[in-house]
Amino acid sequence: MTGPTAVLWDWDNTLVDGWAAIESGLAATFRAFGMPVWDRTQVLANVRGSLRDTFPGMFGAEWERARDIFYAGVKACHLDVVAPMPGAAAAIAAAGRLVPQGVVSNKQGPLLRAEAAHLGWAGHFGALVGAGDAAADKPDPAPMLMALSAMGVEPSPGIWYVGDTALDMQAARRAGFVAVLLGDAGHDGGIATAAPDLHFADGDVLAEALLALAKG
Repeated sequence: MTGPTAVLWDWDNTLVDGWAAIESGLAATFRAFGMPVWDRTQVLANVRGSLRDTFPGMFGAEWERARDIFYAGVKACHLDVVAPMPGAAAAIAAAGRLVPQGVVSNKQGPLLRAEAAHLGWAGHFGALVGAGDAAADKPDPAPMLMALSAMGVEPSPGIWYVGDTALDMQAARRAGFVAVLLGDAGHDGGIATAAPDLHFADGDVLAEALLALAKG
């Protein structure tokens, strides 16, 4: 395995568990629109794209009202519930010993940056790019290129994009990067559906691999 030239991370369900806030925001939105509320399993199965890419199809002409309700619900609790995924801190530390790293997420940029600061992680990343920061959101390459520019890193095939869904793997390939799956993608059709270039069971396993590369 060849080591990365830089690492870009997805955020939710890759580095952090923030699903409780997302679930709360969606529940408030669905109730306001008289729609059935999703349980956690449905949230995990359906939340992939950014809000600006998905809400117009879900709420039609009133998608902006839905957006405002959703964000109000998330902002009310997200810093209280966000927590690191298993091994995430170790993986971030290991990557930081090797190469520059950043985050590219479909979580709204200000929410992403607030969570990174809350966890004390912001200093690990040369860029924290969220939905709405670039001209388009993941899986478009635009936010990845924005992050690399902020990091002072030229795009190259040696960059790793680490995520937990098939959409993340698609985003990596569209940008010409190595598609790295963290976890088993059980909420997204499994490893075979995601079809990653590299796969690690969790953050601790990824950290061990990165530390081995650093020693090598």
